[in-house]
Amino acid sequence: MEETSGYKEYVAGLLAGVATVVIGHPFDTVKVKLQKHNTEAHGMKYKNGLHCTARIVKSEGVKGLYRGATSSFLGMAFESSLLFGIYSRTKQKLQEGLQNTRPQPQVIIPSAAYSGAIISFVLCPSELVKCRMQVQGTDSLVPKSSRYSSPLDCALKTMKTEGVTGIFRGGLTTLLRESLGNAVFFSVYEYVRYYMHLQLKAASSDHNDLIDVGIGIVTGGLGGVAFWSAVLPLDVAKTIIQTASDKSSTKNPFRILNSIYRRAGLKGCYTGLGPTIARAFPANAAAIVTWELAIKLLGIKRE
Repeated sequence: MEETSGYKEYVAGLLAGVATVVIGHPFDTVKVKLQKHNTEAHGMKYKNGLHCTARIVKSEGVKGLYRGATSSFLGMAFESSLLFGIYSRTKQKLQEGLQNTRPQPQVIIPSAAYSGAIISFVLCPSELVKCRMQVQGTDSLVPKSSRYSSPLDCALKTMKTEGVTGIFRGGLTTLLRESLGNAVFFSVYEYVRYYMHLQLKAASSDHNDLIDVGIGIVTGGLGGVAFWSAVLPLDVAKTIIQTASDKSSTKNPFRILNSIYRRAGLKGCYTGLGPTIARAFPANAAAIVTWELAIKLLGIKRE
């Protein structure tokens, strides 16, 4: 069983969130652009992720790939701090009295789903601002007079025109995505980590920090790929809900996905899969490696 040290778990999670944004935000911008433009009946269509990336860099420069990064940094740092902190604390509570060192699904799944549900309340407003900023590029159908000058401008105008509840548009979809996705992420992470340590222990008694980094890269990367493979359709629906120009349009993710499926098939429900998977492995590998290194540096004991 692992011992947690109060605030230290949250600090480690915060650092993991910063690493995630630094590595993953450009991929996320491409994903959001694809989801916004390629699921609409009219307007600009991108051939693929590379075409979208090239368009952004050509028209806006590299900084275009980091559009909306300010709200993403703030949101992800706080969200990641809560995610890893709450997951670790809840897992410790549920593990009390259990002697088995193997990963326990009855511990991992509720801990991950609960922490995912909590962070959705932080993620929803920060992602709404991020998505609305990201879709404002050169190819955007948003009139220049209606565009936002900064993430703060976006948040204030959203609350002014849609009320406080407007900033939480897409909240249910975010909650579903985070609860289900994190249950998958932490299950894959814990099981792969356990079996990799088991195999390495059997093969050699020589264990060093470089091996731990390697395990962190593999477990975090695979966990991230599993997360997005499981919940990308919900993310597509969330992007459409949060960036819809008609604020009276449906917020039901299943109705939106049904409409996309009838128009574009299963492929439409997985719009943005390429950049999402390309982002998922390195971004989540960076998050797990940073989290585990921070845990060591902060003196938190783990099994």
